[in-house]
Amino acid sequence: MEMVLDVYKRPFDPLNPVICMDESPKQLIAETRNPIPASPGQLTKHDYEYRRCGMCNVFIACEPLSGKRMVKITERKTKRDWAFFVEDIANQNKDVKKITLVMDNLNTHVPGSLYETFQPDKAKAILDRFEFVYTPKHGSWLNMAEIELNVLTGQCLNRRIDDIEIVRKEVTAWAKFRNNKNAKVNWQFTTENARIKLSRLYPTLES
Repeated sequence: MEMVLDVYKRPFDPLNPVICMDESPKQLIAETRNPIPASPGQLTKHDYEYRRCGMCNVFIACEPLSGKRMVKITERKTKRDWAFFVEDIANQNKDVKKITLVMDNLNTHVPGSLYETFQPDKAKAILDRFEFVYTPKHGSWLNMAEIELNVLTGQCLNRRIDDIEIVRKEVTAWAKFRNNKNAKVNWQFTTENARIKLSRLYPTLES
């Protein structure tokens, strides 16, 4: 936890960006009956029945200090999907020295996924672009990308969508809007806060 919080204390450096990455499933759902449109004083009414149309996966990467983010929608959440997203992050930051990537410790988020996806020379070249920083187990709340995912869900995906292409279109528009606003995460939690508020997590030393 303190390692992640130390990373968040780093000043903005365009040549050494700190990027937070996360992913989340999105269920594709279709209506079985036409919704009743909104009217004055009344919200749109949806029937409780729906039809499942499969799943998709939402990848998000955000640079909290620059107010920029990128989102990618995939059909699955495999090692290859993650590896290609990491490659996308590297390609979006071609002119930087090193990318610090904060993420949770999901079993797909490992260097081996790059080697299972790309030829060894390419996998090594991509890996050399990054410093991986993992949030602790049960500590995914330390990942600022989770905050961005919550904003994305609340502003864009908190409704029934039955087509992955619609999800892609909506999410692309949302990311463009957020980037144009230069929306940033105002992170306030520090190591000093942690040692007070989460003191129960620290070992007690006997004198």
